[in-house]
Amino acid sequence: MISAATAAVAVLVVPLVRDHGIEYLFAATVLMGVIQIAGGFLRLDLLMKFVSRSVVTGFVNALAILIFLAQLPQLVGVTPVTYLMVAGALAIIYLFPRLTRAVPSPLVAIVVLTVLAIYLDLDVNRVGDMGELPATLPVFALPHVPLTFETLQIILPYSLTMAAVGLLESLLTAQIVDELTDTPSDKEREVKGQGIANLLTGFMGGMGGCAMIGQSVINVKSGGLTRLSTFVAGIFLLFLIVVLGPLVAKIPMPALVAVMIMVSIGTFSWSSIRNLRVHPWHSSVVMVATVVTVVWTHDLAKGVLVGVLLSGIFFASKVSRLFAVVSSLSDDGRCRTYRMTGEIFFASSDQFHAAFDFREVIEKVVIDVRDAHFWDISAVGALDKVMLKFRREGTEVALLGLNEASATLVDRFGVFHKPGADGQSVSH
Repeated sequence: MISAATAAVAVLVVPLVRDHGIEYLFAATVLMGVIQIAGGFLRLDLLMKFVSRSVVTGFVNALAILIFLAQLPQLVGVTPVTYLMVAGALAIIYLFPRLTRAVPSPLVAIVVLTVLAIYLDLDVNRVGDMGELPATLPVFALPHVPLTFETLQIILPYSLTMAAVGLLESLLTAQIVDELTDTPSDKEREVKGQGIANLLTGFMGGMGGCAMIGQSVINVKSGGLTRLSTFVAGIFLLFLIVVLGPLVAKIPMPALVAVMIMVSIGTFSWSSIRNLRVHPWHSSVVMVATVVTVVWTHDLAKGVLVGVLLSGIFFASKVSRLFAVVSSLSDDGRCRTYRMTGEIFFASSDQFHAAFDFREVIEKVVIDVRDAHFWDISAVGALDKVMLKFRREGTEVALLGLNEASATLVDRFGVFHKPGADGQSVSH
């Protein structure tokens, strides 16, 4: 998995750099690393289990769309030869693997187009036109910011956001790479590793970063299936910039645009479009909402947050519909038994309360919950309201069949009932 400075983090720090200067960015990156290391020890990686498959698919699709949209400025107001070079590069990328996979086809496309651009002196944008490349190695230096509480107040909000977005994108990318390679990865180590990397980056004059899904997919699909490929990517990038900088500056942008278009095409989950008709509607809504939010805001974290919230709402709604009540009256008409099945929690507590007829004139009510489970204080509160209403009517109430976990919750937070020795709660 390739990690470096990413757009997802860059967009977060624009106000910080604008208002306080670049040195505060370095300080924020250091603090970002500290927060991520702490997150590794706190096992924040375990939160990924609450991210549904629909959210991950939406995240991937949105990222593919953003990668493609990011290439459009390089295709607007350019010479016709630019389009020919992009088409030629895409042809090399997709056709060269039929000859051999020993050399990554994107690398072949970049080399071929660079040679053509230099030899024919083609009128296209070059990497050097995008900005000046550094010519020296990074050096260790402390951020030039005052070590005061005021500085901490300035950088802490940015560092927290950078750390959260960085971990989110890294863990999602790790999950995708796990699927591509059919191998597991240690997410806890990844979180700590990202933190250490960002901590050192801040002292080297760099901005915060995280895993990059586009480059990671290129790496895997090009045959880089071990951690050595990540190390080689970083060392080779350093070599290209510091040693071969003048040559890199001559690389035509159409070659890089073609590579990124290939990445966006390969990243997008095309099967998800077909699955819109066959998957449950709520799963499709979660996926589409995640895509729309990310593309609209250009913020991966907001998209994933929307997806997770919708997933939680739909799940709670689905589970609440599993709750059911069957009531029966005794032969003598003096006792009514309510048999509950399903999960009783905040989303189904109103259904639980509405299941009882408090105006019926009877001597005793039996609430049988052997096939039900109380999950939270909302459920216990609903039970308390039922007990209170029946008590006001002078009706005896017996609660039967509480399992151990439910009994513990009811005993701790309940008000109008007490567990009896025979496993039932009774209220008069």
